Amino acid sequence: MADLFVNVLLESWNVLVEAAPYVLFGFFVAGLLKGFVPDSFMARHLGGKSLGAVLKAAVIGVPLPLCSCGVLPAALGLRRQGASKGATTAFMISTPETGVDSMAVTYALIDPLMTVIRPVAASLTAVFAGVLINAFPDEKADPLPLAGLADGSTGCSGCGCGGACSAAPPSTIEGRFFAGMRYAFGEMIEDIGRWLLVGVVIAGIIAAAIPADALDRWVGTGLLSYLAMLVVALPLYVCATASTPIAASLLLKGLSPGAALVFLLAGPATNGATITVMLKTLGKRAAGLYVASIMICSLALAWGTDHLYAALGLDIRATVSEVGELLPHWVGVPCAVILLALVAKSFAGLFVRGESDCRS
Repeated sequence: MADLFVNVLLESWNVLVEAAPYVLFGFFVAGLLKGFVPDSFMARHLGGKSLGAVLKAAVIGVPLPLCSCGVLPAALGLRRQGASKGATTAFMISTPETGVDSMAVTYALIDPLMTVIRPVAASLTAVFAGVLINAFPDEKADPLPLAGLADGSTGCSGCGCGGACSAAPPSTIEGRFFAGMRYAFGEMIEDIGRWLLVGVVIAGIIAAAIPADALDRWVGTGLLSYLAMLVVALPLYVCATASTPIAASLLLKGLSPGAALVFLLAGPATNGATITVMLKTLGKRAAGLYVASIMICSLALAWGTDHLYAALGLDIRATVSEVGELLPHWVGVPCAVILLALVAKSFAGLFVRGESDCRS
């Protein structure tokens, strides 16, 4: 048992060292986007029920550095400002399924092709769901968005921003830059840092405890493996960044690229909180079409991904096993230490605020 524990720690550390430089770079780019892309930009372009509005919502959501708790108030704020149900849904799918941080980690831990496939698949899923929801509207009147979520006055409290997400942005370039960096390396780390570490530890457990090629024997390939990943991913609460090291470890144990894509798409986009809020704000039909769209697109895109890798003659397991060579070890180690320090700082901030709330 002691040997297994040590192996898990070593494997988890190796994953963290490989991913940390790309995670930090992803947070940096996320900060730039947050600082220089106005929130009002989205609201202006997502009104109406046209295909164009759905496409814009899907594309805009792909790189945005919104925290997992911030996706819902942002999306419902767009809904309150006139975005169609389809555009709102497209934004709610593409935003959590991928982002600049998760794309950087995908490049670090999996391969360049999956780094491209992932945002494309998220966009296609978002557009499919948005068009479907606009095509089949609820017969009853649209439910009103929850007041607190829609106007952004609540909902971001879980990310530790204390309402700063809705504050007026600084007017100078320097001010916007530092505001974006504070968001990325403060609030965003606080929101997803712990989940990233959970994903790294789970990846370490998989690497240390599951025999090589085990998934080939247990779930095989093709539809059965896709369905197995769908069953695992649908109820799981995992952010896009944290899901990546888990998927990389599963790939090394014999999971196909398509089955890994199912996990990467369905895991971040579906959880109890999202579905509950959709039921209350967009209606039962929209919530049902939301889940159905993710399931259908995940399975279809998984099939296409496996055939693409086969047609190109690519062995994703060989690529994943060599990703540690992308950057020297001496680069990864200090980046891993910095990332751990930032996450530890975020935990300290949560503890201090919790103590303050208790006293008040």
